[in-house]
Amino acid sequence: MKFRQTLATLFAVMLLGMLAYLWLAPAAPGASPDISLMTLDGEELQLSSLRGRPLLVTFWATTCSSCVREMPHLIKLYDELAPQGLEIIAIAMDYDPPNRVLAMRKAHNIPYPIALDLDAAAANAFGNVRLTPTSFLVAPDGRIAYRKTGTLDMANLREDILGMLGAS
Repeated sequence: MKFRQTLATLFAVMLLGMLAYLWLAPAAPGASPDISLMTLDGEELQLSSLRGRPLLVTFWATTCSSCVREMPHLIKLYDELAPQGLEIIAIAMDYDPPNRVLAMRKAHNIPYPIALDLDAAAANAFGNVRLTPTSFLVAPDGRIAYRKTGTLDMANLREDILGMLGAS
C-alpha cells in the first residue's frame, strides 16, 4: 500500500513539473505577431512598422515588484541604445488600471512607449502571457529571438541587442 502511495505521489509531482515547464518554457522562435497597440499617448502603433531594428516587448504590471525593479535598467538600456535603433514597448496587463499605469510612467519618467492591453489581445497574441514580467526580444527581421518570463539578464540582453544592431 505504501509503495502505491509513493508511486502516486511521484507521478503527481512529475505531472506538475511537466505542466509547470510547459507553462513557463520559452516559446519556440517564430515570427512576432503583427498586432496594433494603443499607447498611453493615444498613438496607434503597429508592430510591423518597427521591423528593421531590434524590439524588446515587455509585459508588466504596476503591482509586479520585479517589473518595477527592472524599470530603471530598461530605461538605461533604452537611453543608451535607442539612438542606435533599439525600440522598447511596455505593455501593461489587462488587469492593470490605466490610472496606475499613467502614474507609474510619470513617477519613473519612462521614455519608451507604453501600451494598454485592456482586452488582453496583445497578451494572447504573444502566446497567452499571464505572468509578469514576460519579455520578448524581436530581431530586426521580425522573428522572436527569445522569450523570458521573469527578470531579464541585462548584460546578456544588451549584448544580444548590440549584435542585432551591428547586423542590421
